Amino acid sequence: MKTLAEFPDTDLVLRLKAGHEPAFREVFELHFRRLYNFSFRFLKNRAQAEEIVNDAFLSLWVNRGKLNPDLLLLPYLYTIARRLALNTLRDIATSQKAMDGLWNQMEKLSNETEEMVLLNDLEQFTENAVLRLPAQQQLVFRMSRYEGLSYDEIAERLNISRNTVKNHLIAALKTLRNHFDGSDISYFMLLWTFFFK
Repeated sequence: MKTLAEFPDTDLVLRLKAGHEPAFREVFELHFRRLYNFSFRFLKNRAQAEEIVNDAFLSLWVNRGKLNPDLLLLPYLYTIARRLALNTLRDIATSQKAMDGLWNQMEKLSNETEEMVLLNDLEQFTENAVLRLPAQQQLVFRMSRYEGLSYDEIAERLNISRNTVKNHLIAALKTLRNHFDGSDISYFMLLWTFFFK
Protein backbone atom coordinates (compact mmCIF):
# COMPACT_ATOMS: atom_id res chain seq x y z
CA MET A 1 0.00 0.00 0.00
CA LYS A 2 1.37 3.42 -0.99
CA THR A 3 1.91 6.10 1.61
CA LEU A 4 0.73 9.66 1.05
CA ALA A 5 4.31 10.75 0.23
CA GLU A 6 4.43 8.24 -2.66
CA PHE A 7 1.42 9.65 -4.53
CA PRO A 8 2.19 12.18 -7.27
CA ASP A 9 1.63 15.80 -6.26
CA THR A 10 -0.51 16.36 -9.36
CA ASP A 11 -2.77 19.11 -8.03
CA LEU A 12 0.08 20.87 -6.22
CA VAL A 13 2.35 20.73 -9.27
CA LEU A 14 -0.40 22.06 -11.55
CA ARG A 15 -0.99 25.01 -9.21
CA LEU A 16 2.77 25.56 -8.95
CA LYS A 17 3.14 25.51 -12.75
CA ALA A 18 0.40 28.15 -12.95
CA GLY A 19 2.49 30.42 -10.67
CA HIS A 20 0.23 30.01 -7.66
CA GLU A 21 2.35 31.36 -4.76
CA PRO A 22 0.34 29.66 -1.97
CA ALA A 23 1.13 26.32 -3.69
CA PHE A 24 4.83 27.21 -3.61
CA ARG A 25 4.58 28.15 0.09
CA GLU A 26 2.89 24.79 0.71
CA VAL A 27 5.70 22.89 -1.03
CA PHE A 28 8.25 24.93 0.91
CA GLU A 29 6.66 24.17 4.30
CA LEU A 30 6.15 20.53 3.37
CA HIS A 31 9.74 19.79 2.29
CA PHE A 32 12.04 22.43 3.81
CA ARG A 33 13.03 20.41 6.91
CA ARG A 34 13.81 17.22 4.93
CA LEU A 35 15.92 19.10 2.38
CA TYR A 36 17.69 21.00 5.13
CA ASN A 37 18.62 17.78 6.99
CA PHE A 38 19.69 16.19 3.71
CA SER A 39 21.94 19.19 2.82
CA PHE A 40 23.34 19.44 6.34
CA ARG A 41 24.54 15.83 6.15
CA PHE A 42 26.61 16.82 3.11
CA LEU A 43 27.97 20.14 4.30
CA LYS A 44 28.01 19.96 8.12
CA ASN A 45 27.31 23.68 8.12
CA ARG A 46 23.93 25.14 9.07
CA ALA A 47 24.18 28.37 7.06
CA GLN A 48 25.37 26.59 3.94
CA ALA A 49 22.68 23.90 4.26
CA GLU A 50 20.00 26.57 4.58
CA GLU A 51 21.39 28.40 1.56
CA ILE A 52 21.32 25.17 -0.47
CA VAL A 53 17.67 24.58 0.43
CA ASN A 54 16.72 28.16 -0.44
CA ASP A 55 18.55 27.85 -3.77
CA ALA A 56 16.78 24.54 -4.45
CA PHE A 57 13.38 26.15 -3.89
CA LEU A 58 14.39 29.12 -6.01
CA SER A 59 15.33 26.73 -8.79
CA LEU A 60 11.97 24.97 -8.37
CA TRP A 61 10.13 28.27 -8.73
CA VAL A 62 12.19 29.44 -11.72
CA ASN A 63 11.77 26.09 -13.52
CA ARG A 64 8.18 25.41 -12.43
CA GLY A 65 6.97 25.44 -16.03
CA LYS A 66 9.02 22.29 -16.74
CA LEU A 67 7.52 20.24 -13.89
CA ASN A 68 5.79 16.95 -14.68
CA PRO A 69 2.51 16.68 -12.69
CA ASP A 70 2.74 12.88 -12.77
CA LEU A 71 6.00 12.82 -10.77
CA LEU A 72 6.74 13.40 -7.09
CA LEU A 73 8.24 16.76 -6.12
CA LEU A 74 10.44 15.51 -3.29
CA PRO A 75 12.84 13.40 -5.42
CA TYR A 76 13.11 16.34 -7.83
CA LEU A 77 13.99 18.67 -4.93
CA TYR A 78 16.47 16.14 -3.51
CA THR A 79 18.20 15.99 -6.90
CA ILE A 80 18.49 19.79 -7.04
CA ALA A 81 19.73 20.00 -3.42
CA ARG A 82 22.25 17.20 -3.97
CA ARG A 83 23.67 18.91 -7.09
CA LEU A 84 23.91 22.26 -5.27
CA ALA A 85 25.54 20.65 -2.21
CA LEU A 86 28.11 18.85 -4.37
CA ASN A 87 28.86 22.09 -6.23
CA THR A 88 29.34 23.84 -2.89
CA LEU A 89 31.66 21.09 -1.66
CA ARG A 90 33.66 21.32 -4.88
CA ASP A 91 33.87 25.11 -4.55
CA ILE A 92 35.00 24.78 -0.93
CA ALA A 93 37.67 22.25 -1.91
CA THR A 94 38.83 24.43 -4.81
CA SER A 95 38.81 27.50 -2.60
CA GLN A 96 40.75 25.69 0.13
CA LYS A 97 43.25 24.41 -2.43
CA ALA A 98 43.63 27.93 -3.82
CA MET A 99 44.08 29.34 -0.32
CA ASP A 100 46.63 26.66 0.53
CA GLY A 101 48.45 27.40 -2.72
CA LEU A 102 48.38 31.12 -2.05
CA TRP A 103 49.59 30.60 1.52
CA ASN A 104 52.43 28.35 0.32
CA GLN A 105 53.38 30.89 -2.33
CA MET A 106 53.32 33.73 0.21
CA GLU A 107 55.36 31.66 2.65
CA LYS A 108 57.86 30.82 -0.09
CA LEU A 109 58.12 34.46 -1.16
CA SER A 110 58.47 35.52 2.47
CA ASN A 111 61.25 32.97 3.03
CA GLU A 112 62.97 33.97 -0.20
CA THR A 113 62.70 37.64 0.70
CA GLU A 114 64.03 37.00 4.19
CA GLU A 115 66.90 34.92 2.80
CA MET A 116 67.63 37.61 0.21
CA VAL A 117 67.72 40.32 2.87
CA LEU A 118 69.98 38.21 5.09
CA LEU A 119 72.22 37.34 2.16
CA ASN A 120 72.41 41.00 1.09
CA ASP A 121 73.29 42.02 4.65
CA LEU A 122 75.89 39.27 4.84
CA GLU A 123 77.35 40.24 1.46
CA GLN A 124 77.52 43.90 2.53
CA PHE A 125 79.16 42.95 5.83
CA THR A 126 81.63 40.70 3.97
CA GLU A 127 82.41 43.38 1.40
CA ASN A 128 83.16 45.86 4.18
CA ALA A 129 85.50 43.31 5.76
CA VAL A 130 87.21 42.56 2.41
CA LEU A 131 87.79 46.28 1.84
CA ARG A 132 89.86 46.35 5.06
CA LEU A 133 92.28 43.70 3.75
CA PRO A 134 95.66 44.76 2.35
CA ALA A 135 95.47 45.39 -1.42
CA GLN A 136 97.26 42.17 -2.49
CA GLN A 137 95.20 39.96 -0.13
CA GLN A 138 92.05 41.68 -1.32
CA LEU A 139 92.94 41.03 -4.96
CA VAL A 140 93.78 37.35 -4.36
CA PHE A 141 90.63 36.84 -2.29
CA ARG A 142 88.40 38.40 -4.95
CA MET A 143 90.00 36.40 -7.76
CA SER A 144 89.65 33.17 -5.77
CA ARG A 145 86.18 33.61 -4.30
CA TYR A 146 84.39 35.93 -6.71
CA GLU A 147 85.93 34.85 -10.01
CA GLY A 148 86.47 31.21 -9.01
CA LEU A 149 90.10 31.11 -10.19
CA SER A 150 92.50 28.42 -8.98
CA TYR A 151 95.78 29.14 -7.19
CA ASP A 152 97.69 28.50 -10.43
CA GLU A 153 95.46 30.83 -12.48
CA ILE A 154 95.83 33.63 -9.91
CA ALA A 155 99.61 33.09 -9.74
CA GLU A 156 99.86 33.32 -13.51
CA ARG A 157 97.71 36.47 -13.74
CA LEU A 158 99.50 38.28 -10.91
CA ASN A 159 102.93 36.93 -11.85
CA ILE A 160 103.54 35.57 -8.34
CA SER A 161 104.18 32.06 -7.04
CA ARG A 162 101.41 29.59 -6.23
CA ASN A 163 102.67 29.54 -2.62
CA THR A 164 102.34 33.33 -2.37
CA VAL A 165 98.75 33.09 -3.61
CA LYS A 166 98.02 30.42 -1.00
CA ASN A 167 99.61 32.50 1.79
CA HIS A 168 97.66 35.64 0.77
CA LEU A 169 94.40 33.67 0.75
CA ILE A 170 95.10 32.04 4.14
CA ALA A 171 95.94 35.45 5.64
CA ALA A 172 92.80 37.00 4.10
CA LEU A 173 90.57 34.24 5.47
CA LYS A 174 92.18 34.53 8.90
CA THR A 175 91.56 38.28 8.95
CA LEU A 176 87.98 37.82 7.79
CA ARG A 177 87.40 35.10 10.39
CA ASN A 178 88.61 37.45 13.13
CA HIS A 179 86.35 40.18 11.77
CA PHE A 180 83.35 37.83 11.77
CA ASP A 181 84.19 36.41 15.20
CA GLY A 182 83.99 39.93 16.57
CA SER A 183 80.48 40.34 15.17
CA ASP A 184 77.17 38.50 15.50
CA ILE A 185 77.80 36.71 12.22
CA SER A 186 79.57 33.37 12.38
CA TYR A 187 82.57 32.41 10.31
CA PHE A 188 80.47 29.54 8.96
CA MET A 189 78.15 32.06 7.33
CA LEU A 190 81.13 33.64 5.59
CA LEU A 191 82.29 30.28 4.29
CA TRP A 192 78.76 29.37 3.23
CA THR A 193 78.46 32.59 1.25
CA PHE A 194 81.64 32.06 -0.66
CA PHE A 195 81.79 28.31 -1.11
CA PHE A 196 78.11 27.37 -1.60
CA LYS A 197 76.86 30.22 -3.77
